[in-house]
Amino acid sequence: MSEPMILDGKTLAKETRKALKQQIQALQEKHPNAKPVLATILVGDDPASATYVKMKQTSCKKVGMESLKVEMPKQTTTAELLAKIQELNADENVRGILLQHPVPKQIDERVCFDAIALEKDVDGVTCLGFGMMAMGENVYGSATPQGIMTLIDHYKIDLKGKDVVVVGRSPILGKPLAMMMLNKHATVTICHSRTENLADKVKAADVVVGAVGIPNFIKAEWIKDGAVIIDAGYHPAENCGDVDLAAAAEKSSAYTPVPGGVGPMTIATLIAQTVDSATKYYQ
Repeated sequence: MSEPMILDGKTLAKETRKALKQQIQALQEKHPNAKPVLATILVGDDPASATYVKMKQTSCKKVGMESLKVEMPKQTTTAELLAKIQELNADENVRGILLQHPVPKQIDERVCFDAIALEKDVDGVTCLGFGMMAMGENVYGSATPQGIMTLIDHYKIDLKGKDVVVVGRSPILGKPLAMMMLNKHATVTICHSRTENLADKVKAADVVVGAVGIPNFIKAEWIKDGAVIIDAGYHPAENCGDVDLAAAAEKSSAYTPVPGGVGPMTIATLIAQTVDSATKYYQ
């Protein structure tokens, strides 16, 4: 069996940022007053969330785009957060809005996600956006699934007619990714941690997606020879993803490394969709 292809998200994300920087420069040459802004809302003081938000702000800076950091206290109410989102919806300079997940428990996160204007929903978190994406309409997809699809397209992995097993059903990863792959003519099975006979289902898959959020949950012996492995998990403490890649990668025809596979594509997609939103607005 030949060496598996590494689906290098880190390099592709770097190339994407370079292209986005040129796109912003071209936009500002035509519209000197254009200052596309990604607004990031962080509620509370979760250190992991703060790190993620900082990474996104750094990526904005790298492409020449501005970011607006909105920090709200842990005791923020749903009404207060909704008021802030509506304020950002009305701000013409803000072309993308990111509400960092998770929010404190007293907040109705779904209501707040759905308050984000569709044209500014660059993280693909609204129910309306999900529904339109599932129906094949032109709308911003959830950032991680969209990043995965960009990676798959870049490396010319044909999903048509393939059996795909997505292990995970979150509203911002497993579910939207399954719909995106279905729209690419794959035959998709959605599984999760409670699925019976999960190993047998994974063994039948041409493409396996780890999106369950449990370290090394998908075992190497479950992967059939020549399968494509997309590992969307990352667990810093264990330095691994949702798939036991140390043993499974050599069985695959292609795989995403952890780290350096899916993760970089998430932020690159978020920035790309914000730049697209700005381009559409200023045209």
